[in-house]
Amino acid sequence: MPIYRLIDEIVFPPPHRASESGILAVGGDLSPERLLTAYSEGIFPWYSEGEPILWWSPDPRFVLYPDDLYVSKTMRQVLRRKIFTITCDTCFRDVMTACGRPRAKQKETWITTDMLEAYYALHELGFAHSVEAWRDGKLAGGLYGVSLGRCFFGESMFTTVSNASKAAFITLVRRLQAMGFGLIDCQVFTAHLESLGARSMPRNEFLRLLRAALRYETVRGDWGRIFDARAANHSLAD
Repeated sequence: MPIYRLIDEIVFPPPHRASESGILAVGGDLSPERLLTAYSEGIFPWYSEGEPILWWSPDPRFVLYPDDLYVSKTMRQVLRRKIFTITCDTCFRDVMTACGRPRAKQKETWITTDMLEAYYALHELGFAHSVEAWRDGKLAGGLYGVSLGRCFFGESMFTTVSNASKAAFITLVRRLQAMGFGLIDCQVFTAHLESLGARSMPRNEFLRLLRAALRYETVRGDWGRIFDARAANHSLAD
């Protein structure tokens, strides 16, 4: 199936036209309007430095229902001991920069400079959020993503201290559960997220759930005001 080349008008082809690998379109820009349109239709950008912008809508889709979150005995102990202090939206740029550093055996990152600036613009508009795990006053791990309606689209996570990103993710999921979120988009399979309860589903089912989640008003702004990390950690430890 041919890959659709985007034009200046902010419009995407239907997700079912994606290639077998999940690529749907190429080109366009990373303006807030185009990004928000893409996410609302189950589409996201993913490309490497020097490549044109690639837009994806994979089938199957990897997702997590907040109610299905699995917290291991080890992580319950970590949270109970309050090894990490969890915050939200305190240093979005730092979190995204850390997520963009190449992993072991990687030479490049898909979080380009343009991607960093584009998602920071979404953060400034109140649509993109970061969750931070601190230890001894230093950023030890975290994640960032986009929120629309009652769906959170996870983008990337990082850790420099064992279990830091897990602590941030678990705390976020519990908070989203309390806020009535019904869906967390993990995009594509990873064993790490599978161990936390994520699973694959057909793209059509994901899109149906996404449409239902988008019927709700988006909780915009600084999530730090409504995200009480200490209370979330306490509830997880119980």
